[in-house]
Amino acid sequence: MKVSPITGTIGAVISGIDLRSPYSSHLISDLRSALDQYLVVAIPDQHLDSEQQLQLCEVFGAPIVNPYAPGTMPHPELTTIIKEADDQAGVFGGGWHTDLSLLEEPPSGSLLCAIEVPPYGGDTLFSNQQAAWASLPQPLKDLLSDRKIIQVGKPYGVKWAPPLEEQSMRGATRRNDPDADRERLHPAVLTHPVTGREGLYLNPTYALRLEGLSEADSRPILDTLFQHATLPEFCCRLRWSPGMIAIWDNFSTQHYAVNDYFGFRREMRRVSFSGHSIRDYSLQRLA
Repeated sequence: MKVSPITGTIGAVISGIDLRSPYSSHLISDLRSALDQYLVVAIPDQHLDSEQQLQLCEVFGAPIVNPYAPGTMPHPELTTIIKEADDQAGVFGGGWHTDLSLLEEPPSGSLLCAIEVPPYGGDTLFSNQQAAWASLPQPLKDLLSDRKIIQVGKPYGVKWAPPLEEQSMRGATRRNDPDADRERLHPAVLTHPVTGREGLYLNPTYALRLEGLSEADSRPILDTLFQHATLPEFCCRLRWSPGMIAIWDNFSTQHYAVNDYFGFRREMRRVSFSGHSIRDYSLQRLA
């Protein structure tokens, strides 16, 4: 197994392994360690089927069903994301976000398999929220320490989130669940339970306001944080190839699906997992 960093801040490409073969305990340990260190790992040329993807997912945590975009039986944990060549809408996952931070217990990570990709375009951006926190000015750190952020899943009701019409949900089901409109409080800062690194936990798609402040008072602060959290210095850009797998830490990153491949078809298959809980990340910081 060879690990090659993508940038000096985030991401690595892993080569020299075949994930269609049985996993040794050493391989499992190495994969987990790579994710802990690099936060995003890409593994080309795997071409996993559904069962193999779920088996790989279990290395990092139990597969979960996305309540707003479930897959079909017999694998509701797997969501197929398709954008057809003639689809002029946006993309599933367009706009900076962390997966399902509107939930009471968000997934700790996600695993995406590339089934069909365009000859160019369709990349995914990832941003390291640990690096974003480390370089944040001290007054903003003081403001966010021990504070929570209200996150909500109204249909992109957060005023600065991408418009609903720009969020194509081809291959998935648009949610229609009032439970997603419940406001949930999550810590603004999380600590990785293995590495001990602190990171921001917010995103412009679901973060509504800071605890103790109104939306109006929160807006300029959150806008500043959103801009800071996705500076190029914290980011990598992953170019997909058929059969590639990407795995990311959902509590330490944000990501953004780039919509620049009109005229070409793109099909991906995603599963999220519950490894460490958000409580694990919170308790580590309190300790």
